[in-house]
Amino acid sequence: MSGPHRDDRLPQLWEEHMRALFPAGFRGVDIEDVDLILLDANVAGLVQRELSGGLDGEGVAILWACITGLDEILPLIGDEYCTSYYARLRMMAGLTAARYMPSAI
Repeated sequence: MSGPHRDDRLPQLWEEHMRALFPAGFRGVDIEDVDLILLDANVAGLVQRELSGGLDGEGVAILWACITGLDEILPLIGDEYCTSYYARLRMMAGLTAARYMPSAI
């Protein structure tokens, strides 16, 4: 269905994310009504589920909602570390979502 290298980055990004500290000063912060801690926890939980066996339909739907939230907040963060933290989350979410999209090939 897809090429052999499609998922190579997800485990590595997950390991990086697990070692990263949550951005200082952003606990309890909402941007555009998106709770940053909840968004982080949701994406992390979904990626972890994907790596340990896969998502069901509800998980994929939640993942797409998280991607929408990430796309809304990323341009508005204004802090370099926090932006890179959430950009990595967005990349992991995108790589996970790509596993559930039909191949164009």
